[in-house]
Amino acid sequence: MKYLWTDGVSKPAFEKLTGSIKTDVLIIGGGMAGILCAKALQDTGIDYVLVEGREIGNGITKGTTAVITAQHDLLYSDLMDKYGKKKAKMYLDANLSAVSRFKEHAKTIECDFEILPSVMYSVSDGEKMQKEAKAVKSLGFDAEYITDVPLPVKIKGGVRYPDMAQFHPLRFLYGLAEGLNVFENTYVTKLEGTTAFTHNGTIRAKKIIVATHFPFINKSGFYFVKMYQKRLFVLVVERPAAEKLGCNLVEHSGEGMFFRDYGNLLIFGGGERKTGKQKGGFLPVRQFANTHYKNYPERYFWANQDCITLDDIPYIGVYGRTLPNVYVATGFNEWGMTSSMIASIILSNMISGKRTAFEEVFNPSRSVLKPRLFSNLGSTVINLATPTPKRCAHLGCALKQNHDEGTWDCPCHGSRFDKKGRIIDNPAMKDAKVK
Repeated sequence: MKYLWTDGVSKPAFEKLTGSIKTDVLIIGGGMAGILCAKALQDTGIDYVLVEGREIGNGITKGTTAVITAQHDLLYSDLMDKYGKKKAKMYLDANLSAVSRFKEHAKTIECDFEILPSVMYSVSDGEKMQKEAKAVKSLGFDAEYITDVPLPVKIKGGVRYPDMAQFHPLRFLYGLAEGLNVFENTYVTKLEGTTAFTHNGTIRAKKIIVATHFPFINKSGFYFVKMYQKRLFVLVVERPAAEKLGCNLVEHSGEGMFFRDYGNLLIFGGGERKTGKQKGGFLPVRQFANTHYKNYPERYFWANQDCITLDDIPYIGVYGRTLPNVYVATGFNEWGMTSSMIASIILSNMISGKRTAFEEVFNPSRSVLKPRLFSNLGSTVINLATPTPKRCAHLGCALKQNHDEGTWDCPCHGSRFDKKGRIIDNPAMKDAKVK
């Protein structure tokens, strides 16, 4: 796979931890969420340390499409129907706050930041889009119902959000990380209370933020039951600048496409599938490209992974009842940029002893009695019972071969391993035996 965002970008270097240290707050994970939390704590004057097992930005963040928007494929009209107008308003306010903070940071960081509209469209249900536009307006945001998009597809309707944004995620992250207290190549092997153990020493903290994409502590929070992971597939083609979209777009569909510009490049993707399953993949994305962008040369392609929660709302807050001084940021449901910023706002306030007006809607301890819970449990039971020596190093589920990417993937919780069994994606904490 060839990533756009890593091409030609210089990264700041950070030392590996050697010896044992103490800190008020330990942040585990050097992706967008972890770095934003570190910056928020530093700005507040709180003592912290961030550790990353490999290099910052080299996990899920390098594969994001880097759209910054309060418009998610979770419909606000659905949120209002299920949970009421108050919680829908909290979710909207949280994401609008995140967009605003990105705009402020981008004033001092060269990251190809662009303010432009976000559009959700439907090729089959204009009435749903009309309902959505009306719902968002009722929450106080000036969304607009539209009937056309700058794409080679006909739509039934769409919703346009003004003043959203997009950027180069690694230029932003690397710029933000300058001057932060970071250790790279420092892999946390386990936690005991608020003491973290690495291969080169221990870190004793008063509080811990786990920002590792998928949480790795199984005995509290039960995130392996409350989430699954899925993969999305991205192509980047070069096309004339005159054909720029001028907005970012996402189709409201379980298998919909998404689009954005970057200079003279068009980034688009889809083909989503649950990690460990076979449908989707690069094939439908390349079929779309062959149909609509046949004469545009392909420059980059990659796949990325997302944690999906029971109700499509992230888990941000106290990790679990038995770990009151450990916090978590996970389950970003394909919208990692604004969700990462929301995490930095909520968690830095919690650690400072402050409340955030919208923190309630992201509470990780909210009800888990959702239909998706039983689907997650069923998948785990089936794969635990599947006879094969190739087992995930997380909880022992049967691994499935991913022919598209040449990896072994866990269909239960989304851990991934290369051909030799070396870990690529968590929640597994060690390599697997695949031969």
